[in-house]
Amino acid sequence: MPEAKLKVVLLEHTPNPENVVAMAAKLCYSPSDVEGLRGKILAKDQKAFVEKLVSVGHMSPIEHVSFTFGIEGISRACSHQLVRHRVASYSQQSQRYVRETEFDYVIPPTIKNDRKLTAAFHKYMKQAQKAYDEMISGLGEQGITGENASQDARFLLPNAAETKIVVTMNARELLHFFRVRCCNRAQWEIREMAALMLREARKAAPVLFSGAGPGCLKGKCPEGKMSCGKAAEVRKKFK
Repeated sequence: MPEAKLKVVLLEHTPNPENVVAMAAKLCYSPSDVEGLRGKILAKDQKAFVEKLVSVGHMSPIEHVSFTFGIEGISRACSHQLVRHRVASYSQQSQRYVRETEFDYVIPPTIKNDRKLTAAFHKYMKQAQKAYDEMISGLGEQGITGENASQDARFLLPNAAETKIVVTMNARELLHFFRVRCCNRAQWEIREMAALMLREARKAAPVLFSGAGPGCLKGKCPEGKMSCGKAAEVRKKFK
């Protein structure tokens, strides 16, 4: 039962995302037809214009571009948090149709840093696997097999069990996602995942995501009394 490793891959994104954003925004104010406007956009660097859009909060044109990530090595506990972001599309590996013959799992750093706790964690995961296998076997003896057995045996699997998921968000929702999930107040696992997603998004659309990150990057921490108190450190990390 190997320990899961976090991996984030940007599978696809809207081609030329910053040009698309610029076209959508300028159409609001231009008398040009669509083809004429497209020619003007492609003939000029749109960096300054897109930067201005983001800075003034004109966000609706940013919704026209989307990004699809493949994510693996996260726990079910993490994916439960992820799918709370409702302006998105998700396709998650099923525990009903995919038999967990030897499930990978995620160990929290606080546990991993203690040898005794780590040993106990591995022990509990092995017990969960054993119970799951016995349940599959017992259901099989009743003539319940395939996904009908897996869908009930999965009730024994822990939140630590690794999952894989494909996520699509538009750029506006991604900016919001990074604002709340890159924050030090976010749970450690989804924070690590969000940071990797931001790194990939910046490669594809460096202007759109140049200022992306936790809410404290551009002003006072939005967490108020719940602030981590490390705004300067956080700003240095993300800039």
